Amino acid sequence: MAHAQYVGRVSTIVTDINGDVISKDDPDLQRYPASLTKMMTLYMTFRALHANAISLDQRIPVSIHAASMEPSKLGLRPGSMITIREAVLGLVTKSANDAACALGEFIGGGDEARFAQMMTQQARVIGMSRSTFRNASGLPNPDQVTTARDMATLARHLVLDYPEYYPFFRTPSFNFRGRNIPNHDPLIRGYAGADGLKTGYTAAAGHNLVGSAVQGNVRLVGVVMGAPSNGRRNTIMMNALDNGFAKHGIAPAERPMVLARATPRGRKRSNVILAKATRSSRGRTVEVAQLPTKKAKASSVKRTTHSSSAVKKQKKR
Repeated sequence: MAHAQYVGRVSTIVTDINGDVISKDDPDLQRYPASLTKMMTLYMTFRALHANAISLDQRIPVSIHAASMEPSKLGLRPGSMITIREAVLGLVTKSANDAACALGEFIGGGDEARFAQMMTQQARVIGMSRSTFRNASGLPNPDQVTTARDMATLARHLVLDYPEYYPFFRTPSFNFRGRNIPNHDPLIRGYAGADGLKTGYTAAAGHNLVGSAVQGNVRLVGVVMGAPSNGRRNTIMMNALDNGFAKHGIAPAERPMVLARATPRGRKRSNVILAKATRSSRGRTVEVAQLPTKKAKASSVKRTTHSSSAVKKQKKR
């Protein structure tokens, strides 16, 4: 476990929805899950919802412990309440640690450690033989480990066991008490047919991503763990999914245009650009067209106004 992070080595796996492995690279190395942990927290939540033990509109308390979680978080205050629906959305979009802890404490009977034991037990039931959970959020704990293969197993069970709740993962954004919170998942906007699941990062874990996509009649699940950057992680994932679909006779779909920000050297403000990730970009943003800044728009309007005035004067003459 001391070497769970395997610095410099990336673990990957792509499977179909039945669990048949299409490609893999060190999928059984024990690694730190970081916020991929929240997938199991959500699995436990969906399990309780399916059993009618809890409901989405049920309000749950926020303890001092939950509110004290490190970011990323919703900023919940001790003694406040949050609905289970809000907590679920907080996990799938912002990867909120405070909401994850609140859910864990509530389902675990007021004890996050007990909930983590329940998570580990359930992991064994669904075939995750090399995963151990110590908290509901994925915040660093040296004993909290998993593998890429186990995460693929969990992703498949989220899709198959709870189809009524799985659509939460493709939520593009949600409004929480006056704030619009976008989904962190890069695949939702950047890869055709993608509909979830989860990102994760800590310094020890590296950049992790579990994703699923449907093209034609084929659903694939992909896992990337320990990547050196978000960009590299995304490229590895998209290329692995492309190759997986190709093996099923499905030509890679055109990757959609996305908005990205680039900060030129020597400038404080970043420019918004239209960009498209390609198979050969290796995680770098490829600039296609730069959107005009406010100043550029203003000067353009002024030029248009001046030229219009000049035309009018010429007509009068």
